[in-house]
Amino acid sequence: MNIFTRRAAKLLLFASLGVAAEQATAQTSYPMLMSLKPVAAQVGQSSEHTLKSRYTMLGAYDVVVTGEGVAGEIIQPEVKEGEKPNLQEIKIRFNVASDALPGVRDFRIGTPNGVSTLGQLVIAEDPVIQEEGDNDTRDKANAVTQPATVCGAIEKAEDVDDFKFSVEAGQALSFHVRSQRLQDRIHDLQQHVDPILSLRDANGTTLAASDNYFFADPFLHYQFKVAGEYFLEIRDVRYQGNQYWEYAIEIHGRPFITNVYPMAVGRGQQTKFEFVGHQLPENHEAFVRIPLDKPTGSQWWELPMGDSVTNPAPVVVSDLPVFTEFASENNTPETAQHVSLPVGITGRIESESDIDCYSFAAMKGERFSFEVVARRQQSSLDSHLRILDATGKQLALNDDLRFGKRNFADSLVENWEAPADGTFVTEIRDLHLRGGANFVYFVRATRSLPSFELFIDTDKTQLTPGTGGTIFVRAERKNGFTGEIQLGIDGLPSGVEAACGRILADKGQDGCIVLNALPDATMMLANVQVTGKAIHAVNNEQPLHITAVATPYQETYQPGGGRGHWPAEMHTVSIGKSSDIVAVTLSDYDVRLKPGESKRIDVKLERAEGFDKNVTLDVTYNHLNSVYGDSLPRGVTLEKPKSKTLLTGKTAEGQITLTAAKDAPPVERQQICVMANVSLNFVMKATYASGPLFVSVQATEPEGEKK
Repeated sequence: MNIFTRRAAKLLLFASLGVAAEQATAQTSYPMLMSLKPVAAQVGQSSEHTLKSRYTMLGAYDVVVTGEGVAGEIIQPEVKEGEKPNLQEIKIRFNVASDALPGVRDFRIGTPNGVSTLGQLVIAEDPVIQEEGDNDTRDKANAVTQPATVCGAIEKAEDVDDFKFSVEAGQALSFHVRSQRLQDRIHDLQQHVDPILSLRDANGTTLAASDNYFFADPFLHYQFKVAGEYFLEIRDVRYQGNQYWEYAIEIHGRPFITNVYPMAVGRGQQTKFEFVGHQLPENHEAFVRIPLDKPTGSQWWELPMGDSVTNPAPVVVSDLPVFTEFASENNTPETAQHVSLPVGITGRIESESDIDCYSFAAMKGERFSFEVVARRQQSSLDSHLRILDATGKQLALNDDLRFGKRNFADSLVENWEAPADGTFVTEIRDLHLRGGANFVYFVRATRSLPSFELFIDTDKTQLTPGTGGTIFVRAERKNGFTGEIQLGIDGLPSGVEAACGRILADKGQDGCIVLNALPDATMMLANVQVTGKAIHAVNNEQPLHITAVATPYQETYQPGGGRGHWPAEMHTVSIGKSSDIVAVTLSDYDVRLKPGESKRIDVKLERAEGFDKNVTLDVTYNHLNSVYGDSLPRGVTLEKPKSKTLLTGKTAEGQITLTAAKDAPPVERQQICVMANVSLNFVMKATYASGPLFVSVQATEPEGEKK
């Protein structure tokens, strides 16, 4: 079979799987948000927007928005008594406070069928203008009075949107597009826009164009020499289109800040920030004192600029001592600027071929980690990080780092061990040897202490009265940490109970939290925070108490049927109305296995009246050949040949058989649960969980004690 035949066969397989999934879909599904029109709302204003989704939004009752200063409310549609229309389009009103921070917010809605997937909303400073009619030529261009935020959609193949505006001689304007970046978290938008922006005069002559500036989104800054009428054109670079490819173009003549230098500041310090960007005032600096109680991490700030403030700029607040690169040359190990670790280094690759070197002393066996923060904070730098010895010999190298399930263009050398006592060098440059004012960076150089990071497989948990749900939490262990992690959860809605499991020591990767909504729980939602705690003790050293907050992920539907993930800012637990499965009960909730032994657990479903779709039982969360959640003890598996996991039609009884391998290590009461899964589409499932199921594996008897 040649490659083309294999590819065709694979596509046919996906198509047939998709049909099968469609045939087995649930009778009810939570909404999967697709677009918001207009996609922007103005600071200090109240505005109405049209929200579109896959699956009904009938009965939507709440809107949750990340950050502060923005509130949403559902504009209830008129529904005739007795009707249940398939509302895949509704109106939402957003109320934006006058002090709300401009930028992008995540939002979602609550419905009787559960909370929706994420949508995105741009908070803009200027009046919002929505694209009107057929504006695909300059003759039909929509007139715009700037400053404004122009919203529209590249809604079909070969769609071109034109806008016209007037300027005075010498006037300068910035044109900032948000479009591709708004689509990362949209679950079922499998192909994304790649916008290109062109600026033309009245004769159609192209004055400037921008394709990729902020990732795939364009940005233009242009000073007009001649007064008159000009045209702005936006389209997909491939001339493709999609009704959900929304955009917002912020057009104004104010200073536009892309970054600040230094880009990091220590808590409790006063710092002079130099603004980096366009149309800056002559004095483009600001003095800012950072309070001691300011949270650490990457943030967006409006900084003072004369009598006003800047647009939000990315700033890193660090709890490390911060060293700022000197003006002197430091391109080689011989001219490296000396720092004492641990330290936060803030600098800039100022010009093409610039290389920054920092020397530090270390003793044999000491371990350090070096993390670059740059591209994630809107810097133009694509960092390339090396650790060298005093002679310039390379000891470690990293280009791109991985955080959870995503790769980033920043760099990370983790848990590096000094091979001997001596002086070493951290070298940072741009991968392509570019440089400039916006190539700022922050290097977090710390001792490599045992730690872990936590990630939640999804950003929402759907419950109905009397049913359960599960949250799978995955740990990434760092710097030699091998201990057990106890999970916790805060912020649950009223009427929801939680049984918090653990991530086992050694090679344990996943744990789960099993939620249960009480039978009389009312419809509501709440954002929760999942945490993990552990104690790391080595010999007679003082125990190290470690805590971490889990990062949720929004699942995304990838082309071909893959299941992708994108970091989200909230995990929402909701209680909806009774749905397809009313209850999942087990014959046993405490299973004890000897190595090599199998035990069967009977599973009984209570189906809703009229629900006869297929249900699959499982104890791990899987899609295609990947496992996304598995809190089973090591060596314990679901033995499918001895299990009945596919419940077709009105079948309500099945069973799972758990088997412990002969070499399974002992464990006491590891928490799992049995999930009843109903397909929503090829990627997403509605999951109904049993109560906590505790699995123990007994220790193997020594040979001399066996009877």
